[in-house]
Amino acid sequence: MRASSPRPLAPLMTGVSLVFLADCGSPSDSGRGVDAARSATGSSAVPVVASTNVYGDMVQQVGGGKAEVTSIISDPDQDPHSYEADTLNRLALSKAKVVIENGGGYDDFMDRMLGSGDSSAEVINAVEVSGKTAPAGGELNEHVWYDFPTAARLADRIAAALARADPDAAATFTENAKDFKEKLKPLEQKETRIRTAHGGEAVAVTEPVPLYMIEAGGLENATPAAFSEAIEEGDDVSPRTLQETLALFTDREVRALVFNEQTSGPQTEKVRQAAKAAGIPVVPVTETLPEGKDYLGWMTANADALASALDK
Repeated sequence: MRASSPRPLAPLMTGVSLVFLADCGSPSDSGRGVDAARSATGSSAVPVVASTNVYGDMVQQVGGGKAEVTSIISDPDQDPHSYEADTLNRLALSKAKVVIENGGGYDDFMDRMLGSGDSSAEVINAVEVSGKTAPAGGELNEHVWYDFPTAARLADRIAAALARADPDAAATFTENAKDFKEKLKPLEQKETRIRTAHGGEAVAVTEPVPLYMIEAGGLENATPAAFSEAIEEGDDVSPRTLQETLALFTDREVRALVFNEQTSGPQTEKVRQAAKAAGIPVVPVTETLPEGKDYLGWMTANADALASALDK
């Protein structure tokens, strides 16, 4: 999602709001808890700032009640590419012991804040942890939270960083990370089942957001690169590229359309309508956590929706 997304950006909720967690270690609570900003932990909890609620949820699941999490981006109308940090964001960062950002150009506002020298926190960069690089002649797909091996590595890095900030709780962080990684395994198994049943089949996307899941499922992305790149950059798609994309559906060359709901606009709506008219399933995805979901539940729903669409 880029700065010129057709949907107006909602202003960031001001303040660091208090989130009530009945059990900070439970996935259902963490999905609600990091959305707004801060978990209601004690003053001894490790203060952590995450660029988005996706990473905030991961920290909450690894840290449990011993991590006090501020997620800067939690509203689906907020665009990390164009977001400008405010005074409250900088205040939270100045108090943080651990910071987690996506990197790869996705949330540059974090680097701008960190570059001011106001924070001495340990910084975890998800793209760097992933080890992923841009393909030859192409661009890096920075949406690494859709890659489950990366999520597993992040859990370990988060646990290690929290342990350095709170050595007495190191065993708790390690155990929570282990539990999180165990819960990722069924997700990888879902991708394996997709690959076994549908490997080599073609799908279309409106943006590269879900491509790591699509690739892990052995699926081929048939979308013209010029289309998905223009949508991601917030640019207009050329008439020729749009027609090439629409032909994927009228000619029934793809089994499904994976549609980023957070950047819906006139051109992506034309694509969605073309898929619907051709009877091709549309799989909606988002970039940030939906309300009431945690990372594991969210990704489970995404994988299940993709499998269901392909099975039709």
